[in-house]
Amino acid sequence: QVQLVESGGGLVQAGGSLRLSCATSGASFSLNAMSWHRQAPGKQRELVARIDSGDWKNYADSVKGRFTISRDTVKNTMYLQMESLKPEDTGVYYCNLEGRLYNYRTFSAWGQGTQVTVSS
Repeated sequence: QVQLVESGGGLVQAGGSLRLSCATSGASFSLNAMSWHRQAPGKQRELVARIDSGDWKNYADSVKGRFTISRDTVKNTMYLQMESLKPEDTGVYYCNLEGRLYNYRTFSAWGQGTQVTVSS
């Protein structure tokens, strides 16, 4: 009932910056949280950053101080500003939404992912 589309990935040199976007559309719902996850080659998917309905933010230790998560409720879009990128940041970045429909049913939705490659 909800669709997520990531964009903004690409190839960047170490020390560079990228801004990822996650556009949402679909059924009306109450937002519990949105988050960014990534999966590097040969590794499991990991949580990168999360923002809840009260705008509380959490970050993985590996990105704290370099990444900033935010959202625009008017545009229904979440962002991840990434600074001082490192080769270990390379991976596919996925957008996740935790919501509750107006009938109180909870759900989780995922985007298809966007590739981020950081060269040394």
